[in-house]
Amino acid sequence: MTKFLLGCALLAVFAVHAQSYPTRAVRIVVPFPPGGTSDILARTIGARLSETFGQPVVIDNRPGAGGNIAAEHVAKSAPDGYTLIMGTSSLAISQSLYRKLTYDLLRDFAPITQAVNYANLLVVHPSTGFATVNDLLAAAKAKPGALSYGTAGNGTPPHMTGELFKSYTGVDIQHIPYKGGAPAIADLIAGQIPIMFDNVPPLLPHVRSGRIKALAVTSLGRVPVLPDVPSLHELGLKDFDAVGWNGLLAPAGTPREVVSRVHADVVRILAMPQVRDGLTAQGADIVGNTPEQFAAWIRVEVKKWAEVIRVSGAKVD
Repeated sequence: MTKFLLGCALLAVFAVHAQSYPTRAVRIVVPFPPGGTSDILARTIGARLSETFGQPVVIDNRPGAGGNIAAEHVAKSAPDGYTLIMGTSSLAISQSLYRKLTYDLLRDFAPITQAVNYANLLVVHPSTGFATVNDLLAAAKAKPGALSYGTAGNGTPPHMTGELFKSYTGVDIQHIPYKGGAPAIADLIAGQIPIMFDNVPPLLPHVRSGRIKALAVTSLGRVPVLPDVPSLHELGLKDFDAVGWNGLLAPAGTPREVVSRVHADVVRILAMPQVRDGLTAQGADIVGNTPEQFAAWIRVEVKKWAEVIRVSGAKVD
């Protein structure tokens, strides 16, 4: 009876907490530096959440270790709705890529909503002279290990996409991890690295300007914003499908009422014409699913990337 009364009391406290939430600033932790896909999305959502909440929504960039530094911080934060994370596919990948983690994605987080999916792009610097994927493959096979590709960091979806590409094609190209997509793109444009895998949005303006060349997208089909760029699947790498995602999560134990409040507000924001049109123009596929659907998606992603890591033999550099 005592336990029952205590449980009722806690539920009452949570209900009152949810009704008044938020009463102070909310932090959205981003696992990568400013300027990347996750950061841009967090700031887009955060600015409008601040208007809805009537409280500041602060973006807290904590890059490093493929997103694990940020994830570990949020997993240990108070489950009160005031610390959230803009989760990425990297967190699902890390579960198998890293041997020792202080958090478990399936246990230590409360999914709120999967905001968007992004295809990745395989791009090169024009000085390589590669006009097609076959050109790249021919050069890589002629001089194994001579070519390198940059990504936003170890354990990121672009890194795993590159490893999957190597597994499919049998080529030996070296991975160069950066602390975020923005510095990697800067080096690609400068010709410091010849090849890169990254999400469509940050690469799109540079592809359109001609500073870099897109050879393929990594989703099964083409993306609407780059209709002339073929998919690796249609180029002969059968069933090649590697996309990244972003979604909001809270620490496990966050009151359900708070999760529901944030979920409803974020889904409403994603449906705003200016937000929706802005994100799709950058190459995003908007999702906005339920916490339960997002949790199911995460379980599938953890299993999928574990298999990719096993088959490709990918390791943290």
